[in-house]
Amino acid sequence: MDVGTVNGWQPKQVVPSKELLATLSARWPLTPVGSNYRGEVAKRYAFDDGKGEIGFISSVSEPFCGDCHRARLSADGTVYTCLFASSGTDLRSALRSGASDSDLVGLLQNVWRNRTDRYSEIRGRLLEHKPEGKETPDRVEMYRMGG
Repeated sequence: MDVGTVNGWQPKQVVPSKELLATLSARWPLTPVGSNYRGEVAKRYAFDDGKGEIGFISSVSEPFCGDCHRARLSADGTVYTCLFASSGTDLRSALRSGASDSDLVGLLQNVWRNRTDRYSEIRGRLLEHKPEGKETPDRVEMYRMGG
């Protein structure tokens, strides 16, 4: 998974979800299933035999940044607005200094309104113009943000 910067992820290793779906459907017929909620990122399919379903989250081959409404709160009190973030916003300091609920709501609204992270949408351009010897811009490792 293209998260963090130390896992050796390479775009050429990606198998697009459409290819996986075609391979699976050839063996086990599948039918598309509607979303459970607005902004659901997995495209889900039910096995025609009624014995379960499978879903694909295709941030590499089909980015969904424009409809994303997810944030992650790490154990150290940092909120991240993208799984591929290079930084986050410290909430712990606000909490420890006595911020009210409305202060926190305002802080989070400001963070969300001003977010610019769209890594999955711009990944290709970043990889084309990467600095020598560097895979992609630094990103927070998944274990830090609880992804």
